[in-house]
Amino acid sequence: MRIGIFTETYTPYISGLVTSEVMLKHALEKLGHEVYVVTANLTSFKYEYDEKEKILRIPGIKTGIYDSRLTSIYPIQAVNKIKSWKLDVIHSQTEFAIGTFARLLAKQYNIALVHTYHTMYEDYIHYITKGYFQKSSKKLVEYFTKFYCDTTATELIVPTAKTYKLFKDKYKFEKNIHIIPTGIEVERFYKENITAKEISDLKKHLKISKKDFIILFVGRLAEEKNVEFLLEAQAQLVKLSKNIKLLIVGDGPDKEKYENYAKKLNISEKCIFTGKVAWKEMPYYYHCANVFATASKTETQGLTIIEAMASSVVPICMEDEAFKSMVTDELNGLFFKTQSEYVARIMDLYKNKDKLKKLNSQARIQAEQYSSTYYAIHVLDVYKRAIATKKSENRFGLISKIIHKIKGE
Repeated sequence: MRIGIFTETYTPYISGLVTSEVMLKHALEKLGHEVYVVTANLTSFKYEYDEKEKILRIPGIKTGIYDSRLTSIYPIQAVNKIKSWKLDVIHSQTEFAIGTFARLLAKQYNIALVHTYHTMYEDYIHYITKGYFQKSSKKLVEYFTKFYCDTTATELIVPTAKTYKLFKDKYKFEKNIHIIPTGIEVERFYKENITAKEISDLKKHLKISKKDFIILFVGRLAEEKNVEFLLEAQAQLVKLSKNIKLLIVGDGPDKEKYENYAKKLNISEKCIFTGKVAWKEMPYYYHCANVFATASKTETQGLTIIEAMASSVVPICMEDEAFKSMVTDELNGLFFKTQSEYVARIMDLYKNKDKLKKLNSQARIQAEQYSSTYYAIHVLDVYKRAIATKKSENRFGLISKIIHKIKGE
């Protein structure tokens, strides 16, 4: 099968979305398929095509949202190159410019279109509105999302039941919705693939001692991730034990704000901000941690949860439906609703090493269900269904034309 993945963001950009796209491309290629990527050029204002990796980068303008860029909705210079690929299916990963380009190409060249909805955009409106017109902006996002997904996609993929309910209950989506949890290359994070020296060297670099109990957060440092919650809780935890540290891996628009907040809370020595970390180095950071924590309520799934579990690191999550398909409370992870509950959960595991070991073991077992191969096989089933549906529509359209011609219409 010849597959085109269309996305606004791809490497060298770092995010959960990019991780899932790279993983899907590699997994599909391992299964014998040809995979092409169409994305925005994040490093220059030129059209660039990597023949070896099959990646077409289209120039765009900066959006002001992290490092992303917005391209033309129909970059003519790219059309002939994409036509030469003779795609069987287009898999759109975005609702914006390149997503619109994917929709136009699919319609123009009669190609099946599959779309994956990754982001709860209503939770990100503040980047554009800066606090103004929130209600009307959310309505506009709802309308745009419904239009893009309902009228253009042959099949829709969502990662969790939370997103499924958004489309079925709120958006009244009528087409097929496939719940396929995004997978990752879980073996990258297995402890048997990480050497003790690499972890030891990193701990020295981060000034982590053998006595330290490390709480890890990985993600974009921005409002929707609720990092302030973790910092405020850390201020309570350091009063209970001087050995508990918070390791914050990632970058974002609010990084400086959070660093200053840690100073204000007088916990700077117990908080480690690493900044942006290369994708290939991430497994080592997970293996420096005792637990993984997130207070975000804006995730559609949360790939960092799977990465933590694959690293045998128990996740402690704000209770949210997005995480419930992956985490079972008291089996392979823990949930909390309030800051006091979070602090109690951390202290319980800090004091109870046997319980921590048991949860870590179960986390690893659960992570194995999210392998990239497992994910790719399920996505391929959706591709096949979309292609079959498109062929059926074409046959129906041809028959309809013949009937009209016979009738003289």
